[in-house]
Amino acid sequence: MSSKRQRPVVAALLATTMFGGLYAVPALAQEAAAPTAVVPAAQPVMGTVRSINVVGQQRLEPDTVLSYTKLRIGQPFNQESLDQALRDLYETELFADVQIRNDSGALTVEIKENPVINRIVLEGNKRLKEDKIRPEIKLAPRQIYTRSKVRADVARIIELYRRQGRFAATVEPKMVQLDQNRVDIVFEISEGPKSKVRQINVIGNDKFSDGELRSQMVTKQSRWFRIFSSGTSYDPDRLAYDQQKLRQFYLTEGYADFRVISAVAELTPDKQDFIITYVVEEGQRYRFGDVKVESDIRDLSGTSLTKTLPMKKGDWYNAKQVEDTVDTLSETAGLFGYAFAEVQPDFNRDKDSLTMGINFRIANAPRVYVERVDINGNTLTQDKVVRREFRLAEGDAFNSFLVKRSKDRINSLGFFQERLEIEQKPGSAPDRIILETNVQEKSTGELSLSAGFSSLERFIVAASITQRNFRGKGQELRTSVNYSSYSKSVEVGFTEPYFMDKNIALGGDIYRRDLNSFRFTNNNDRDTTYQQTTTGFQIRAGVPITEYMSLALRYSLNLDDVSLDEDTYYSDTNGDGVRECDPILAGRYLCDAIGKRTTSSLGYSLIYDNRDNRIRPTRGHNVVVSQDFAGLGGSVKYVRTRLNGSKFWPLGSGFIFSLSGEGGYIHSLEGDRRDASGALVDPIRLTDRFFLGNPQIRGFDIRGIGPRVVRRYYSTTTDTTTGAITGALSTDNNNRRDDALGGKIYYLTRAEIEIPLGSGAREMGLRPSVFVDAGAVAGLRDPLTTPFAGYCSVGSGTTATTVRAGGSPQAPTCPTGGTHLSGTGFEEQYLGDTLKPRVAVGFGINWNSPFGPFRIDIAKALLKEPGDDTQLISFNVGTQF
Repeated sequence: MSSKRQRPVVAALLATTMFGGLYAVPALAQEAAAPTAVVPAAQPVMGTVRSINVVGQQRLEPDTVLSYTKLRIGQPFNQESLDQALRDLYETELFADVQIRNDSGALTVEIKENPVINRIVLEGNKRLKEDKIRPEIKLAPRQIYTRSKVRADVARIIELYRRQGRFAATVEPKMVQLDQNRVDIVFEISEGPKSKVRQINVIGNDKFSDGELRSQMVTKQSRWFRIFSSGTSYDPDRLAYDQQKLRQFYLTEGYADFRVISAVAELTPDKQDFIITYVVEEGQRYRFGDVKVESDIRDLSGTSLTKTLPMKKGDWYNAKQVEDTVDTLSETAGLFGYAFAEVQPDFNRDKDSLTMGINFRIANAPRVYVERVDINGNTLTQDKVVRREFRLAEGDAFNSFLVKRSKDRINSLGFFQERLEIEQKPGSAPDRIILETNVQEKSTGELSLSAGFSSLERFIVAASITQRNFRGKGQELRTSVNYSSYSKSVEVGFTEPYFMDKNIALGGDIYRRDLNSFRFTNNNDRDTTYQQTTTGFQIRAGVPITEYMSLALRYSLNLDDVSLDEDTYYSDTNGDGVRECDPILAGRYLCDAIGKRTTSSLGYSLIYDNRDNRIRPTRGHNVVVSQDFAGLGGSVKYVRTRLNGSKFWPLGSGFIFSLSGEGGYIHSLEGDRRDASGALVDPIRLTDRFFLGNPQIRGFDIRGIGPRVVRRYYSTTTDTTTGAITGALSTDNNNRRDDALGGKIYYLTRAEIEIPLGSGAREMGLRPSVFVDAGAVAGLRDPLTTPFAGYCSVGSGTTATTVRAGGSPQAPTCPTGGTHLSGTGFEEQYLGDTLKPRVAVGFGINWNSPFGPFRIDIAKALLKEPGDDTQLISFNVGTQF
């Protein structure tokens, strides 16, 4: 005789049928007579257990198997006890199959053990990597396989995919049999598409359209133009958040009785999209009634505070305004040292007049003092680096404004995570408070690689290494190398922000810059014009004047050497055997620029800065006035003055608007200067002037704006009958030379709006912006321009010589028998010396890419002047460590 698990199941089904038949009587019959209780008959005893034998085990001991049952030798047993033993063994989940045979009291328990798991294999998971799935799986190698654990792991994996918005994901577990009763568990995953929100419906809204309400929600309807938004994926947590957003919106508009009756998300049959339906009840719109402030704190006058309230009786009720007022009153109490002052708004709603009266009650609280300042989480940064940014110290009276200012200063260091907060915790007494700052350090080293394509310099590469928290002391150490076809530089700098632990910044730079300037030649080729080498150093110091104002001083010494290639630009212009710079070959302004000079300058900057974050500001402004005086020794004398400033406004919903401007003027202290021919030239040398273009003003090329000399060439024809030579100005725009001269005065303005994206784009580090740039540089003394008739070839063979033609570029003349060389005559135009604004509009994207910060700008020049050079695209890339 044998007993299996199926028997009690069949018995249970029969018993259910019996009881169902007994109780399936009409209701009136039940009321007339109560049913008689039926007691199941006791199972007859089948005998006494004489022995128990366990067979089929591989890993478990027989005694271990029997310990899971209540069967014991010498005890009576019946069919019910055998069925219970079967259930007990199956509940251990150690066995794939169990049978109990009875041979006149000799029981044989035949078992088949569940296999041991050899390994867990995941297949088909591409969107969700193994390192995200495996920690959620409870099954592991060398564990006993059970179906319930597999089902639980399948449910966990599906839940992970649902959190990612993939509600169509399926998981099929498979078992691969191995020898020695081992198995491999394979989870075959079909990820499916991300479940999007196809439609959002709102029912019951009369005052606002569906579109207006949908704009308040974080969840968005899936549309093609929202490819970078993660808000189009269904998230049940966002569903609850959107209900709060709807309520907040209606309360802001005065609908104090608004409520969301229901919010239902329905999955489409293909499991690819959701349709969300909100049922709302708007209620009536309220106005503010009597609004006042009552204060139990003697230093705060309720009457005076009432006059400062932003809401007035008769205004539409605005719950957000009420919340902001509570925060403002709390901050006001904090300014007087009452950190724990509680502001409680008492509402008086009148449904008849539809008014909402509010009494802001400020409860009495003790004046609070700072017990201590705790800083946690700084492993690299020294404690004093953070503490010296605190505007409060132990023992000071609490001041909420100074707490906020301390937070802004710590954030401006750029050493820690964004949105750092200073927590206020109760101290050891009611009048004591603990300021706790939990920081999370981030990379302060920056390796920056930038590249760009320019019509002037073609491909440009620059690299710099900066450590803004050197040795954890807040010191800045930087070095940079720039390289292009025409410029090279290397620079090393160091700044100590708190010299000898005093609030004095001290720093210095050493640099060498080599510039091979160039200009356009025929067919848009370029040639090197002058070479400038600058070797020098600068020493800087800075001291604070007030909390927001500081003074910076600097001294610089530069050795400049400007030279030209003598083989290319020098000739014996006077016929005396002395080779000099030839204006015909080089241009007058280049001949004037060559030479060695020393610039010794002393400068200062007066800085006002109240931005909330100097690295990524969202509010506040800064203004800098700078002047440099050259002439403390050296061979160059001038005064250079600059003014620049910027202001930032948060527009709400993550939008940030910024407006910046700058300008400068340089004035010579040397008086008039003359060139080698005795002609007056601009007293400010070429290398000291202002230049404007990319990257200062996007949409234009490097040095693409401002005064310049453009040399255009003539092509000539010879009349075969008369021999007369006629010159015609080339119409090919590439057949020219373009030399930027810079200017003595410039201005530059920029307006930019940073556009927020969805949380998915924010996680990728995408920060797009649109901008308008405008500026100009001008103010030079008009340089002399030189018309040139070109060259003539005289003679032939080895006796051929080249001489300068006579006449004009329009009608050059050659000696008898000479041939005019076409394309050698030219005329020069002086262009771009005007303060008329050049304007460019465009958009750019900042991206914290896997290979580092990346910025690309696309800008179109809207207003430009003759001679300006434009550029459409620029980009740069870097990385951090």
